[in-house]
Amino acid sequence: MNRLIRITLVLAIAQPCLAVAQAPAGDSGQTAELTIPSKTYPSGRHAWVYTPPGYPTSCNNACNLIIAFDGALYLGAMPLPEILDSLIAAKRTPPAVAVLFDNGEPPGRISDLANSQRFAAFVAHELLPWIREHYAVSHAAHRTILAGSSAGGLGAAYIAFKYPELFGNVLSLSGAFWRGNEASNGPPFEWLTQQYAASPKLNLHFVIDVGSRETVGALGGTAPSLMDANRRLHSILKQKGYAVEYFEVPGGQHSPDTWRVRLPLGIVALSR
Repeated sequence: MNRLIRITLVLAIAQPCLAVAQAPAGDSGQTAELTIPSKTYPSGRHAWVYTPPGYPTSCNNACNLIIAFDGALYLGAMPLPEILDSLIAAKRTPPAVAVLFDNGEPPGRISDLANSQRFAAFVAHELLPWIREHYAVSHAAHRTILAGSSAGGLGAAYIAFKYPELFGNVLSLSGAFWRGNEASNGPPFEWLTQQYAASPKLNLHFVIDVGSRETVGALGGTAPSLMDANRRLHSILKQKGYAVEYFEVPGGQHSPDTWRVRLPLGIVALSR
């Protein structure tokens, strides 16, 4: 049974606060730990799956779907199951199944999340079909959210770019958009931004947050800062006509302390 918490969502300076009620006693979802089989990764991949209170009847057999990368982070420091319990109880979001996908530690994590075609294909052609086979989730792209922080935000935006017919929403918190293609640390930097700029507009909806203190360039200052890279991606998306909500968090840093406050807001904004 998930631990119950009360979540207060702070929108921004000079904006009203949005309070989300604590889930009533007994109305917590369930979280199961499991290994997902894969041909791409023969040892399988580790994840946790959250199902909402009353599942599957609570969502009429077609829950929204959230896939969050760096799953251990979203299980602990950014407690997505408890956040969803509270949002669902407050009717701020429809019932959702959430897959908290474990990307592990570097270098494997970066190999997954930094513009990796291999990992993107696994998510689209193995992970998503497995989820659909085992859980009552919608097959509609506009009811599916890819979420992540730092490299996880980059991975979410990349996979949605490659497979927009499957994944219609991107929630990026401090996305590492400075990176090159296929986990490259070298130029050309901001490779994914260039791909969005050069491609026709896709049917995607974005929520992008970055902390106002994330101004130091990566790689000892030789690469763009997260602030600059996120600003440029936002600018390109707006020019192309994407639905994008962008926010620079006052005083925000590259930390779960910043991300966990913004995470519920992103889920609400992208849930339809």
